[in-house]
Amino acid sequence: MKRVFLIVLDSFGIGEEPDADLFGDVGSNTIKSCAASEYFNMPNMAKLGLFNIDGVDIKDLKVSKHDALIARMREKSMGKDTTIGHWEIAGIVSPKPMPTYPDGFPKEVIEEFEKRTGRKAIVNATYSGTKVIADYGDEHVKTGALIVYTSADSVFQIAAHEEVVPLEQLYEYCRIAREILQGEHGVGRVIARPFLGESGNYYRTPHRHDFSLIPPKDTMLNILKNAGKDVLSVGKIYDIFAGSGITDYVYTESNEDGINKTLAWMDRDFNGICFTNLVDFDMVYGHRRDVDGYAKALAYFDSRLPELLSKLGDDDCLMITADHGCDPAFTKTTDHTREYIPLICYGKNIKPENCGTRETFADIGATVLNLLGVEGELDGTSLI
Repeated sequence: MKRVFLIVLDSFGIGEEPDADLFGDVGSNTIKSCAASEYFNMPNMAKLGLFNIDGVDIKDLKVSKHDALIARMREKSMGKDTTIGHWEIAGIVSPKPMPTYPDGFPKEVIEEFEKRTGRKAIVNATYSGTKVIADYGDEHVKTGALIVYTSADSVFQIAAHEEVVPLEQLYEYCRIAREILQGEHGVGRVIARPFLGESGNYYRTPHRHDFSLIPPKDTMLNILKNAGKDVLSVGKIYDIFAGSGITDYVYTESNEDGINKTLAWMDRDFNGICFTNLVDFDMVYGHRRDVDGYAKALAYFDSRLPELLSKLGDDDCLMITADHGCDPAFTKTTDHTREYIPLICYGKNIKPENCGTRETFADIGATVLNLLGVEGELDGTSLI
């Protein structure tokens, strides 16, 4: 293979994992919840074999013969967040969960952050990202204090109005937080959450930026780069891996933008991988528990899939997967859900088959290395 296009439909889970009870996620099933919407329509993904994957029991959508290699992937890492999910896709299993702060961050962390930024930090609690700016946006605009909050994930989030704290200044505050949050308090991501608007009508802008920990060992990205391959990132992939192992990157503002930029790079002559994350499924619809919105987003992706397939060369492969679940109909939480993820692997030289249920997402990274003819040590085994 010359090129692999790996697309992550962020949070598109396909049913609870056996240990979902440990995460409070028994009963979660992102794909099934979305399929209940009148807007759910994925005929192209059906043709590839999405609904033939183990455990995907959605009436009348299986096909007698699917066109792609398919598998159900189980997460082996102890987590259900973006960082751990993507790291495992890239070949690293994380046996210990990253730290979370359901009661807010320790006093010493906040005091050090305030000292180094010269600004007061307010909130310091678990909060919805849209609700926190509605509740505290006025105080922030009036005083300049930074809105610091977290979620069920291992994240330290900083919200600030772009006209109060310029973007580059907010990013610098995030870098400061990233320096502080190491070791015992090494959260997976520090996230800049800029917003605009006026009292009663604040809204988040697309200028979010993630500052992740550097992976603890080489991922498939490092192995490919070291082998002289191109490693292209579309969307927040660059941030998730803190740039480690990536040779070129571009940010995106929406799923549509991410698809368009992936299509543009499909016209580029390169040898290696293009790794894309489409975040709207998670950020815009999953966390906000918008079933119809999620279903519409899936239908939109499916409608663009023929364009992606048409640009594949004879020596190319398209892989479609996810990183965790975020069931939009799950009422116990608004956070991610512990679910299996799908894997669809399509190419002119790839034999369509059902590989059943795999024990780790890391098999994806191992498969990418095998497809590109590169040797390396990862925590998974190639499907091909």
